[in-house]
Amino acid sequence: MGINTLIICIVLVVLCSSPTNGQLSSTFYNNTCPKALSIVRAAVKQALAKEKRMGASLVRLHFHDCFVNGRDGSILLDDSANITGEKSAGPNNNSVRGFDVIDTIKTQLEAACTGIVSCADILAIAARDSVVELGGPTWRVQLGRRDSRNASLRGANSQIPAPTSNLSALISSFSNKGLSTKDMIALSGAHTIGQARCTTFKGHIYNETNINSTFATSVKANCPSTGGDNNLSPLDVQTATVFDNKYYINLKSQKGLLHSYQELFNGGSADSQVTTYSNKRNTFFRDFAAAMVNMGNISPLTGTNGEVRKNCRKPN
Repeated sequence: MGINTLIICIVLVVLCSSPTNGQLSSTFYNNTCPKALSIVRAAVKQALAKEKRMGASLVRLHFHDCFVNGRDGSILLDDSANITGEKSAGPNNNSVRGFDVIDTIKTQLEAACTGIVSCADILAIAARDSVVELGGPTWRVQLGRRDSRNASLRGANSQIPAPTSNLSALISSFSNKGLSTKDMIALSGAHTIGQARCTTFKGHIYNETNINSTFATSVKANCPSTGGDNNLSPLDVQTATVFDNKYYINLKSQKGLLHSYQELFNGGSADSQVTTYSNKRNTFFRDFAAAMVNMGNISPLTGTNGEVRKNCRKPN
């Protein structure tokens, strides 16, 4: 074998093996489904035009999927005879939404390039596009994930941080996923959009003192001490459908809706970073984008691991 032929063979081996060696790439679908990103972007834009809150819901799907066995699309699986899904877990039941938007995107992608784009990648792209559509930063989404064939109800119940978590527990939860405290505080800024159910913050507004009294009174009007558990309140009382840094400004005024939010500004080690983000939106945007890439890279299935589901709700 001549030297030139040998070099060509080596190059081909490297190129052909790269999708199976665990490496993700922002250009993964450039050749196999060149319209993938534009299809997702258009569908997200259409969904948010109907309901801006859907942007927060799509970001939340990304979070809750990543925290259970990594970014693998497991949160999308419905219960079946062989699978106990994650949708009925405590953090997800009657809470996570946006599955119909993901279904629509998947149908459009299957029509454009059958069996190419994974549901796990759809979640990652849709989260990014939702943030951008609501005024937030953009970033290069790393792609090439495969979908899991199973889900983990136990993992969803134990690994997703609870709204009652203290700062130490939050730091540990993110550290267990390979994310730094800086990542955790930046990612928490996603709560500058969306709404929460009364049941998740009732204890904070009625039983705790590290909360602005006027703010607490205003929230109590829609969250009675008894009943009303599914009533909704905006996470950011200033700009609930705009991705900005008002979440951190609220924390400095003790207007964090959930206990876990206010833990980030409560005389502890996170205070300085919250102060920085409250004063410097662009710094928050930069760190949030970097942290979203880090979170999307938690234990992805690649190459021959997993599959590309034809229907995001069930294995092939």
